Amino acid sequence: MIKTFGYAAPTATAPLDAFAFERREPGPGDVHIEILYCGVCHSDLHTARNEWKNTVYPVVPGHEIVGRVVQVGSEVTAFQAGDLAGVGCMVDACGVCPDCQEGLEQYCPTFTLTYNSPDPHTGQMTYGGYSNRIVVDQRFVLRVPKTLDLAAVAPLLCAGITTYSPLRQWKVGPGHTVGVVGLGGLGHMAVQLAHAFGARVVLFTTSPGKTADARRLGADEVVISKNPEEMALHANRFDFILNTVAAPHNLDAYLQLLKRDGTMCLVGAPQEPHPPLEVFNLIFKRRRLAGSLIGGIRETQEMLDFCAEHGIVSEIELIPIQNINEAYERMLRSEVKYRFVIDMASLPEPATGFEVQWNRKDI
Repeated sequence: MIKTFGYAAPTATAPLDAFAFERREPGPGDVHIEILYCGVCHSDLHTARNEWKNTVYPVVPGHEIVGRVVQVGSEVTAFQAGDLAGVGCMVDACGVCPDCQEGLEQYCPTFTLTYNSPDPHTGQMTYGGYSNRIVVDQRFVLRVPKTLDLAAVAPLLCAGITTYSPLRQWKVGPGHTVGVVGLGGLGHMAVQLAHAFGARVVLFTTSPGKTADARRLGADEVVISKNPEEMALHANRFDFILNTVAAPHNLDAYLQLLKRDGTMCLVGAPQEPHPPLEVFNLIFKRRRLAGSLIGGIRETQEMLDFCAEHGIVSEIELIPIQNINEAYERMLRSEVKYRFVIDMASLPEPATGFEVQWNRKDI
């Protein structure tokens, strides 16, 4: 077993703190990665605080991982020691179901999440990227472009692919008018990507102070969504709307903006359901309301390569891991532009014997 250390949440109400544990020894098809950077996703907070009611403690969050390969198994051909590598939201899947066969592992009925998921290799729960190392099956390891800022690449492994996949699925491109709802961790990626695809991009936000940032990132227009008159001017205009907001809100206000046969896709995951919508907003224009998860491994690699070609990365604030609990509180207050990333060089090795342990004496 490989000695590993990181930060974990011991309960839903306790702060994250230093935690020592073990990774499996690399098998023939495994890649052992030293983690350099790990993005902080809102899903990490939801899981750490058991807001989705499925957390098994202790939990080590983190699924936006960028690092360097230190060891590979005997059957690994795509990676070698010294390579830059990334790991996103998944670390395993069955490989044989129709979803896996189509490169859509994120819809596999038995796919394994990077953290808080039953691990088929060990029988325990998976631990994520708030740690110094990880061992992953080569099928779920991604090539990280050398031309981009590595820390700013980390959020692409979740926020990037979460927005890239639906834009590709609905074939967004030149001649399309695309709305992006919300300018947060997901929304600021959606604006950049939709702009790079050649669409006309309109950002919807409740915050007038985000107008300049939205235009800098590639929005052609900014609409203040709490202004009914401003919203009414855009009725029946949009081919596609990507709704990134993770809080319950009125979906009808945006459905009315779609053209006939237009689609609004939800990628934000609210803790509580959205208010009921008016079905006639769908029926009378043959509009569609859809959802999308992340992307498969093949599409995620495509996204990374696309971002390298177009110079797209996440806008980040780099933090030491000791500031993770403060970062969670700031994230809840939307006090980050637009994604926290942990510098794993800040993670100290345990000073005492290597047992699975908490450094906090009061837990």
